[in-house]
Amino acid sequence: MMTDYTELIELSAKKIRNTRETFVRSLDKKINWNSRLIGIKGARGCGKTTLLLQHLKNNHMDLVTSGKALFVSLDNIWFAKNSLLDLADSFSKNGGKILYLDEVHRHEDWSIYIKNIYDDYPELQVVFTGSSLLQILDARADLSRRPVMYNMQGLSFREFLNIKTGKDFQELSLEEILQNHTKLAFDICSKVKPFEYFDEYLKTGYYPFFLEGLDTYYMKLEETINMILDVELPLLRKIDIAYVPKIKKLLAIIAESSPFVLNTSKISGVMELNRTTLLSYLKSLTDAKLIASLFKDLKNVSSLQKPDKIFLENTNLMYLFEGKKVDEGNARETFLLNQLSYNQTVELSKASDFFVNGKYTIECGGKNKTGEQIKSLENAFVAADGIETGNGSKIPLWLFGFLY
Repeated sequence: MMTDYTELIELSAKKIRNTRETFVRSLDKKINWNSRLIGIKGARGCGKTTLLLQHLKNNHMDLVTSGKALFVSLDNIWFAKNSLLDLADSFSKNGGKILYLDEVHRHEDWSIYIKNIYDDYPELQVVFTGSSLLQILDARADLSRRPVMYNMQGLSFREFLNIKTGKDFQELSLEEILQNHTKLAFDICSKVKPFEYFDEYLKTGYYPFFLEGLDTYYMKLEETINMILDVELPLLRKIDIAYVPKIKKLLAIIAESSPFVLNTSKISGVMELNRTTLLSYLKSLTDAKLIASLFKDLKNVSSLQKPDKIFLENTNLMYLFEGKKVDEGNARETFLLNQLSYNQTVELSKASDFFVNGKYTIECGGKNKTGEQIKSLENAFVAADGIETGNGSKIPLWLFGFLY
């Protein structure tokens, strides 16, 4: 008997109609939306749901209206009595073409169902989103060869500026910034004053829900973190819920002294955890996009290797945990690492702060920072806060916020 999913069609159309179109993430233009199976991973709160709804509204409203394009969140109560395969089968038999599935990790054995839908319903295009903790290669069904996967990060400083000013600043490559930063910064500063917005971005600009109001921003951010720790980690990493308080304590310890240099034996003692469990928790926090782990040599990093330095993943998390006590130097480094990490390979520099793409050394500091520490190195630069434009190897820190 065909499964009745009328309520899902009605809810889908309502959500799509009510979706704002004022700003669309740059990732929308990078996705090959013609692929039959597309996966988008990202940390909770970074805007994956909105991206799907906007794409449907801007490109497939005719199919939405006719019930042939459908957006469904897998945490909907409809799935308590019906499976994802039930939905795909009925949707296909009713002429469905485009099926967007949000939060697939909330559906048990999601990878098996998506594999079966891909193999058995070639007429359907499926796009799914999931937690940054999703492990496609380790999923029970081998999905590794099927979906085209994309990663979504929180807003870049460039995207934040575009939202706040209504302008359309374009992405810059790392090479463009390093080689032509003076002209680039001058051109941008002729259109906007970056420091009118930079401090706000560091505090409340990384997660798109700042658009819903700043008075509840940190409350929503805390709720997001708790959802990751209380729900996603136990669900996707099979961590016993009884150990979640220990992970929260570990995150608080890191936040208190970020960037954090790990003393494994000391923290293992404080946390009452063995070394392997401690390192596995750190790996999960890194995958969850709550911390950023930095290593001196990525080529020889094992799955449970001790990080050489640990940062919070973004500066908004710093202000949530530390309030007004945030160290300015740590905030600079956290911002730079966060913006670099999305499309670059970043290692801990042996002579400075960051070693990028196996080629560039970047030292981070304030406006008076000199290149003395790195003057003997090739391809070495200073990312300096507090300056609108730079010269030579001294580059404005904010400009690295245009990398994605």
